[in-house]
Order: sequence, then structure tokens, then C-alpha cells
Amino acid sequence: MSIVEQAICAGLLALLCAAAPARAQPAAVAAIANYTGADRQRLLEDGARKEGELLLYTTGTQTAPLMNRFTQKYPFIRLKLYRAGGSEVAQKVAAEYQASYFAVDAFELGGDSLIVPRAQGILQPFTSPEMAAYAADSIDPQRLWVSARESYGGLSYNTRLVPSADAPKTWPDLLKPQYKGKMALPATPTTAAEWLGVLLTAYGEDFVRKLGRQDIRIYRMAARALQNLVMSGEVPIAARASNAHVAEDRKKNAPVECVAPGPVAVTSVVVALAARPPHPHAAMLMIDFLVSEEGQRMYKQIGYNSARKGLEDSDTPREKIYFTQRPTFVQDFEKWGELFRDVFVNKR
Repeated sequence: MSIVEQAICAGLLALLCAAAPARAQPAAVAAIANYTGADRQRLLEDGARKEGELLLYTTGTQTAPLMNRFTQKYPFIRLKLYRAGGSEVAQKVAAEYQASYFAVDAFELGGDSLIVPRAQGILQPFTSPEMAAYAADSIDPQRLWVSARESYGGLSYNTRLVPSADAPKTWPDLLKPQYKGKMALPATPTTAAEWLGVLLTAYGEDFVRKLGRQDIRIYRMAARALQNLVMSGEVPIAARASNAHVAEDRKKNAPVECVAPGPVAVTSVVVALAARPPHPHAAMLMIDFLVSEEGQRMYKQIGYNSARKGLEDSDTPREKIYFTQRPTFVQDFEKWGELFRDVFVNKR
């Protein structure tokens, strides 16, 4: 941003702070969201004091420590949360915007749930100084969101049934004869399609069809429920499992291991700014906090992985794929779902 542009933004911000309107206009929201001047923090805090509150739409059920910390840092902001499933939140905000009802300020939501709101113009591009600590592929190309918490879709196995020395270490290992009939997959649409998308991207359709001849059992349940069967020993190998679920099980001394067998899909909850937020200053303070080093360390303490540079750990895979960043994700998702049903479900 040039010096002239920053001066214009600063002027808009000063006017906005002085007037403290109940609902910020789009031009003012854009100025607030993308201001990079040295006085940015002061301007955001001054504006948030006048706004007095913040409404966050979220799916988080374990994020109370972060929300409490935010209100400690900014006691002048009354934080309100609306919690629901991702698809429910997407439908709710779409209906609200269609009715010109602008209530939500920011989102902490799965990236896949924000694809439709993104296409409908419900999100505002923003700039945070914290974004410099994130790889480009963890940020929406239009700067509409940043990955706030992640888990990764590798594979898991029961170490009592499959010794670590004999366990699959790569995706191509799943074609080995000794694993035939010993693997299972969750059939939830998003999980199945993303798993297939990884294999198609890395190895092609011929590989996928060969894998379809390995007698992989399909369970009509979520990945967490399937991991419970791995933990109990009913399923030796989950060909698609979440590293977060396995880490949770290992804390209970369960006989399970997780492997990142090559490129893996990222299940990412992102932070985003609404296009017409009533409290844009407070919303940007929340976004800054959630993707800051402090916020990311708190996410890690409650069991999530971070995309922030410097916070990698043993669970961080070498190759991560953020499918929701792809402009063709919706079309790809539909094709992958059809192929999954054709190769792994219908033949059964």
C-alpha cells in the first residue's frame, strides 16, 4: 500500500472511529481490513472500544481457552458466539445476506463450509501482519481467509494387529497383497472425496482403480467413528484417518499409530471477515489474535496443528494439499465423489 493510500485509509478510519456507525459501509470495511500503517493496532483498538462487541460464527467446541484469552486482552469487547455445523452456518449467513441482515462480524469455520459464501461475495479480503508467518497455500488467493487450525488425513493402524515394521508407510504400499481385506474407509462425502483427490493428484486414476481391488471395507460413518474401530481392533488399518484423532487416542495409551504416507489433504478451520461486519475493528483484532503466535500455540494445546511457520512438529507432513484453495474445488469434489462411489462403493 502506497503512502497516499495509507493516508486515505487513515482518514477513513479516523472518520469511522469518530462517527461509530452501527453498521460499517463496504468502503470503510475494506479500509479497516487492509490498513497497514504503523498505528494500525491503536486504530483497531480505538475503533473496537466504540463498537463494544463482536459476533463470531464458529464450529469450535473446544476453543473456550482462546475466546477467554481474547476477552482478557480486549475487555472492552463483548464477545458473542454462534456455534453450529459448517453447512448450517453457511446456509444461515447466505439467508441473512439475501435479506440484507448484516449481523456476523467474522468466522472461524471450515474452509469447505465457506466456499459458497466466498462465491456469493459474503467475505471481505483482509490483510493482517500475522499473515507474513504463513505459507502462501494456507491463505486464500484472494486473502479471504487464513488457516487457523488444521489436521491431516493420513492413515492409521492398530499396532497389535499390524506391527510397525510391517505397516504401510506410503500410499503405494496399500497395493501390497498382505493388506488386502485388512483396510477400511469412512464413507462421509467430504472425507472420501478429499482422500480420493489426494491419490488422483499424486498417482492418477489407474492407481485408484487398482486400490479398488484391495477389498477395502466401506463404513458409513465419520473418520472419528472409524478410528474407534481401529483402536478396538475391529479394523486393522484405516486407509484414511485424522492425525488429530490418533493423537487423542495415544494420550489414552491406545495401540494405534498414524502415518503421513506422502501428500495429504488438510482439514482446515479458517478465519475470515464478513463483507458487511457491524464491528470491523473488533473483527480484525479477533483475526489477528487467532493467527498470532500466541493464538496458534493455544490451538496446539487443545490438540490442533498449525500452519504458522516455526510451529511445525512431528505431526506436520512434508506435503500438504489445501484443496479448498483450488478455484475448481466444487467441480473436482463432485468428480471425486462419483469416482469413489464407482470404485469403492457401487461394486460392493
